[in-house]
Amino acid sequence: MELNERQREAVLLAPGPALVLAGAGSGKTRVLTSRIAHLLEDGLYPGQILAVTFTNKAARAMRERLAAMLDMDLRGLWMGTFHGIAHRLLRMHHELVDLPEQFVVLDADDSQRLVRRAVRELQLDDKHWPARQVAGRISRWKDSGLGPQELAGERSVPPQLLEIYQRYELLRERAGALDFADLLLYALRLWNDAPLLAQYQERFQQVLVDEFQDTNAVQYQWLRRLAEGHQNLFVVGDDDQSIYAWRGAEVENLFRFQRDFPGARLIRLEQNYRSTAPILAAANAVIAQNHDRLGKTLWTERSEGAPVQLYRAYNEEDEARFVVGRIEQWVAAGGKREDCAILYRSNAQSRPFEEHLLRAGVPYRVYGGLRFFERAEVKDVLAYLRLVLQRHDDAAFERVVNVPARGIGAVTLERLRSLARERGISLWQAAGEMAQPKLNAFLTLIDRLAEACTHQELDEQVRLVLEQVPLRDWHARDGDRGEGRLENLEELINAARSFALQDGSEGLRELSPVPGDILSEFLTHAALEAGEGGAEAWEDAVQLMSLHSAKGLEFAQVFLVGLEEGLFPHQRSLEDPAGLAEERRLCYVGMTRAMQQLVLCHAESRRLHGAERLALASRFLRELPAEEIEELRPRARISRPLAPALSASSGGRSDCPYPLGGRIRHPVFGEGTVLDYEGGGRQGRVQIQFSSGSKWLALGIVSLERLS
Repeated sequence: MELNERQREAVLLAPGPALVLAGAGSGKTRVLTSRIAHLLEDGLYPGQILAVTFTNKAARAMRERLAAMLDMDLRGLWMGTFHGIAHRLLRMHHELVDLPEQFVVLDADDSQRLVRRAVRELQLDDKHWPARQVAGRISRWKDSGLGPQELAGERSVPPQLLEIYQRYELLRERAGALDFADLLLYALRLWNDAPLLAQYQERFQQVLVDEFQDTNAVQYQWLRRLAEGHQNLFVVGDDDQSIYAWRGAEVENLFRFQRDFPGARLIRLEQNYRSTAPILAAANAVIAQNHDRLGKTLWTERSEGAPVQLYRAYNEEDEARFVVGRIEQWVAAGGKREDCAILYRSNAQSRPFEEHLLRAGVPYRVYGGLRFFERAEVKDVLAYLRLVLQRHDDAAFERVVNVPARGIGAVTLERLRSLARERGISLWQAAGEMAQPKLNAFLTLIDRLAEACTHQELDEQVRLVLEQVPLRDWHARDGDRGEGRLENLEELINAARSFALQDGSEGLRELSPVPGDILSEFLTHAALEAGEGGAEAWEDAVQLMSLHSAKGLEFAQVFLVGLEEGLFPHQRSLEDPAGLAEERRLCYVGMTRAMQQLVLCHAESRRLHGAERLALASRFLRELPAEEIEELRPRARISRPLAPALSASSGGRSDCPYPLGGRIRHPVFGEGTVLDYEGGGRQGRVQIQFSSGSKWLALGIVSLERLS
């Protein structure tokens, strides 16, 4: 296998500690595999090598490459994930850490059930201590090596939470079980047995680790102790691609490695085999703004390449129209849909792209997640709206009668189902006959919602559900996961507003005078989108995914969307230097997924939390080298319409009475700039940015003067 100079240097290194700083697309898997092959050809037996990866898929790929390179029996080679290797060791040496021979491993659901039991036994309120959130907190503590004893006395830890942790551990140990995080903790405890540690230090003469920047505190300590004797620890990582701090990864481990293994060789792999020169220049410029990094500059021998393109959309709908139009052009020119990826910071951003892809009849696939209308938190709100519309919808009733938790347990629900079956009535009617206080409270809530929603616009009906049902508070307790769910709930308000003004097949529609009718249509629309949006596994489809899901992948054409302050970088990171540095690394990861064309998009106005707001372009865009960027709609031309070719591809309208970007005067608000236009005839609305803020105005009522 042909290697470049730096790759060959890493593969042929003499024994000792080594850190290979492998940039995106620089061939790190080739280096790792070639290093193992070199060690085997140099006289080591497979059983003397331990190779650690972060996914089983990566381990299988490396083993297959090795088998193709070598005519050798590799069965003795230890290669797998941290958790897989830890499980193997614990099965072999369970007695050293007081585990039963047949210990069981708990999955996430098992761990949450055990937390619920601990909460009940402590007679605590499970509404204040929801199992999913508590189990996640315990797992993060374990990833940092913190047991109940280490947390005792910590003022930041509520005493009730510490009690739950202690009781959870008691119940787990009594059951002879380990949770996922325990596998690593107990494997680290194995090294407290000096003879066993010496045995494995002698056995594994070479230890190699992939994606080292993603290791957590426990994984790092386990590796350090295993290799501290011979120090033959060969790690491959990239501090510029460390994007998983929220799940315990510590980029600082790259710096700890250099302190704990003095004299370690540092080799930078900077030649990129994936992207064009303009893409790499843009990515290098952005990541260079992070100062606490080991430092490297990606380059390529490919001198050709299209410039990075920047599109300034009027709003999120214009952004989606433009991206889908460009994808259609790509396909018309003979390109594959699967070579196009739409990358976003928040999963909630997928909604307008999904809708425009559906309208255009373009198959798409949401990678690593569910389509918008399939997400549980979205379906919960839709179920409440279904009950508002039709009380006898049993499926909707069962879905949300105890969501969020309101103390209606399995026994009560079974009695309810039995009564409904016996009487041949709906669950709603059966609940009324049972006269159980908590069920009555639920029925009253739905009736109150129905009354509040009467004569309200569609988006206001969604907002009323979110105001009167404590779904926001319920999801907010779930940390980072909950934050994504909250964003999806807010985006549902935008989806309702968009639907009320646009028909999915015929363009623009008038508002229905009967709120129930438009709600019924919207619920049908949501059900159809959930059922028809996804592509079959074999089908050529556009890829939609979050930036976190995109790591490790590559696409010919990448659309990196939503590049606005507060969205990307995320709002919670703006005042946190460490968080902002990780957001910049995430941007770098997204940019370096592109092989041929990178298109960056941001909107000048975006509807967030149900309100239209001006959006400030992301600081990452201001860090780009101007000579590598082609602005498709330069800021200097904000007051002019888009060029005809781009207007066509982005869905520009010819019947708008006021040109997008044009100047107008309102008798009360004064002068403003036209941002968007929706609706038809007197039912249409125009969005205008005034000095006092952005406003939507009904054309059938307002009087506007066009300015030159």
